[in-house]
Amino acid sequence: MKKNKIKPLKDLRLLDRFLFAELMEDEECSKEVLEIILGKDISLLSKEQTEKEIRTATWLKSIRLDVYSVDEEGNVYDTEMQQNWRDDLEKRSRYYQGLLDSSLLVPGEQSYNALNDTYIIMIMPFDLFGKGRYQYTIKAFCEEDKEIQIQDGATRIFLNTHGKNKEEIRPELIEFLNYVEKTNELQEETFRSEKVTKIQRAVQQIKSNEQIGVKYMQKWEEIAEARAEGREEYTLELIQKKQAKGKDLTQIADELEMTEEEVQKILDKYAETIQSQI
Repeated sequence: MKKNKIKPLKDLRLLDRFLFAELMEDEECSKEVLEIILGKDISLLSKEQTEKEIRTATWLKSIRLDVYSVDEEGNVYDTEMQQNWRDDLEKRSRYYQGLLDSSLLVPGEQSYNALNDTYIIMIMPFDLFGKGRYQYTIKAFCEEDKEIQIQDGATRIFLNTHGKNKEEIRPELIEFLNYVEKTNELQEETFRSEKVTKIQRAVQQIKSNEQIGVKYMQKWEEIAEARAEGREEYTLELIQKKQAKGKDLTQIADELEMTEEEVQKILDKYAETIQSQI
């Protein structure tokens, strides 16, 4: 089975979740990233929790937030790095919004006005809406009268590193999005923005940190093992379906382009699981 080759830590871009999460663990850097995106000063309450899990009930699908933070005014921020395009991103952000909201109210709270204002931010190397914008800020409004905006405190921001409307966007945000996209090419770049320069230096320090290098290797191995486990379980399903059709080990191995030993190894590994299902 072909193994995925690990991308060296030094070659990661901020588009890669591991590097982005490491950067955002630094309180000053996470503050600067949010200030660049929102265009205002922010005072964060405490250190962010990277990949915070939210589940409102045990039977509900849980979500992992890349970076979760709260400022002194109680505003809640979820910042997501979305490297790959998916056709469900808009509804995914809606689902995140719902679960985030349901986790904010204290049990027994009578007023929904106690809900924190929230910002769900997605940074992407593609244009989700196809309008050439660097930034799409989404809020609820009245269809019949678009001057009426619902003051529910929920804001979703979709950032596109390939935007074209430079004249409408703050130069600092454009510099940041360019650096997110071209982290390695711009590692020696001189930026006008002091905040982007600090982020650049922090990224260089992360990449030269041996402990973070070990952490990255461990994280990659965990993901690789999980993927391999998933592939094995899928192969097991195929084997079982072929067994149900009366095919023997030799036929199954031939059809799956595996050796008989590889097929038997998977059957032996999951023997207890198979027995429990009988």
